[in-house]
Amino acid sequence: MSDFKKTVFPAGFLWGGATAANQCEGAFDADGKGISVADTMPRGKDRFSIIASPDFDWEIDQNKYNYPNHLGIDHYHRFKEDIALFAEMGFKAYRFSIAWSRIFPKGDEVEPNETGLSFYEQLIDECLKYGIEPVLTISHYEMPVHLAKVYSGWKNRKLIGFFKNFSRVVLNRFANKVRYWMTFNEINSAMEFPALSQGLVVSSGAQDYTNRFQAWHNQFVASALVVKIAHELRGDIQVGCMQIYAPLYAFDSNPVNQFASQLKQRAFNYFTSDVQVRGYYPSYFNQLLKEYNAKVPEIKDGDLEILKNNTVDYIGFSYYMSMAINVTNSEKSDPASGNLMQGVKNPFLESSEWGWQVDPLGLRISMNDLWDRYQVPLFIVENGLGAKDEIDDNGEINDYYRIDYLKKHIISMHDAMEDGVDLMGYTPWGCIDLVAASTGEMSKRYGFIYVDLDDYGKGSLDRIKKKSFYWYKDVIATNGAKLE
Repeated sequence: MSDFKKTVFPAGFLWGGATAANQCEGAFDADGKGISVADTMPRGKDRFSIIASPDFDWEIDQNKYNYPNHLGIDHYHRFKEDIALFAEMGFKAYRFSIAWSRIFPKGDEVEPNETGLSFYEQLIDECLKYGIEPVLTISHYEMPVHLAKVYSGWKNRKLIGFFKNFSRVVLNRFANKVRYWMTFNEINSAMEFPALSQGLVVSSGAQDYTNRFQAWHNQFVASALVVKIAHELRGDIQVGCMQIYAPLYAFDSNPVNQFASQLKQRAFNYFTSDVQVRGYYPSYFNQLLKEYNAKVPEIKDGDLEILKNNTVDYIGFSYYMSMAINVTNSEKSDPASGNLMQGVKNPFLESSEWGWQVDPLGLRISMNDLWDRYQVPLFIVENGLGAKDEIDDNGEINDYYRIDYLKKHIISMHDAMEDGVDLMGYTPWGCIDLVAASTGEMSKRYGFIYVDLDDYGKGSLDRIKKKSFYWYKDVIATNGAKLE
């Protein structure tokens, strides 16, 4: 590990934080916004199993379920207050997403909702007022539900045109103000759970991996077309892909487990970035199709040329944890899951309250793997610790556990940069408390700023600075030199 005193990052490093529209904005049906897939997903630890059931049909049932993300943290009405707090911390960048259904309520319209565009223009201008670089994710689990129900999500090639239209509208509007963009959030998450990023559920063929690979192909083409549009609009614009990245270790030295971890690494960590960064399907693609019992997706004339000529400029990725793989003797290991991954517990690591294994060194491993493979800049656009925070008798939130988590990961980031990795920036997840994607809870908190809301949407919505707020402010002010 590096000495704390030597942990200084390069000038221009993009320190900041990250959120997603569907988890913080609220106002889910206000000002012409349509219903998104995220709006139909209920609160609770059984959230994903409900969505994965054959009966799930994208309908909202207020009598049966609770939907905290309908209110979020009311960022839609309080963004000026929130951006001011980010500026007080010294943010250089703020990563957020544009809710597709706020611009095109159903997704297949020709003309956009001007009220939605105006909201994001105000949000962007508020960032720029404080010298904060907006980092925009075009699609962050916020597909209009109409596209999932009527068109069966991304397995339908028509979505390429709808997404291209949506992206062209927001790029034409904001490219002169926003340099950094990403197309699809955690595009590889569909390997485990396609409802979020592909809009596929059981009734629309989620269990058939042929549909998932077809959906990916359509997303790859759409993403490449967006890169083309962006590069034609602005010479210095940067468009990245975005994925989950997690080291997948063999549980032991058995070669069978090593091979299984290699296969999972290719399928989960490399496949989507291989296509988007290199511009072509990898040589192991047939191996994946065989492994997942899938047919070759339909590829139209011209698709491969589009992929080849419009590769992304950088790799954005989320890093929270690692996972161990054991296919030889399950009796020797306990199952583990987290961040849309399944595996077994690594006996050398501790876990968070939600069972996500904490592995700071794994971030250095990940950065080196990605840099060695692609040689394009990296951008850590999510990283953080979900935990239950308590307000003490003095009205303070002393989240030392979060500081410890982030500090260790920042040290690993710096170590990887000394290894030779090119890292653009770091935007920890949930810089302000928001509704968790995995469980729909407020009690799973990530932020530097506490929001007074419970899992049922009750509370004052007051913003309270945590101990980590002041710590991160010092980290940014010293460019990483002060971590204690």
